[in-house]
Amino acid sequence: MTDQTTGSTPAHSAPDVDDQLEQLATADGEQPTTTHAEWGAGEPHLRITSPDGDRSRLELTEERTTIGSGAECALVIAGADPVHATIIHDERDEYVLTLHGDGLMNANPADGVAGDRSEILRTGARFTVADWILVFGREEFADHGRPFGGREGGELDDQPPQPARPGYAGAEDDGQHGDLEVKDG
Repeated sequence: MTDQTTGSTPAHSAPDVDDQLEQLATADGEQPTTTHAEWGAGEPHLRITSPDGDRSRLELTEERTTIGSGAECALVIAGADPVHATIIHDERDEYVLTLHGDGLMNANPADGVAGDRSEILRTGARFTVADWILVFGREEFADHGRPFGGREGGELDDQPPQPARPGYAGAEDDGQHGDLEVKDG
């Protein structure tokens, strides 16, 4: 798979992740896990519900997925703008939705608001295109928003840092946490 912006192939793992996990081991030797799976892992997909209740699924296998009424769109929806929404698989192995037309979305739920509104998709993120409902899904082990393979102790539990993401194409160190990163907010 080649990064369309740089023309390079993304790195799928970093040799130092195991070393970082070993450093995070607890006193009783328990090893933490991480959500840094292989590039594009976890079967990212959209669950699609039509206005009459029919359901289908679209696997997100491309680096850029377009949704709209245009014939060139990966998902063609009657009544939508020609390109109503795009989903980009970015350099951090995240899937980022940009809603260009009217619709609801988790990060900016204002109905009827047109314009470019974006959000990182997490499992369960829901958005609308015309009268259709689309829900993003990805296996929890690969969903970067779920540190250590899921939250232990409830949603409000303090999450310790996990090893930095592997060297995906274009990834940059933020300089704040050394070799560790906190969960994405």
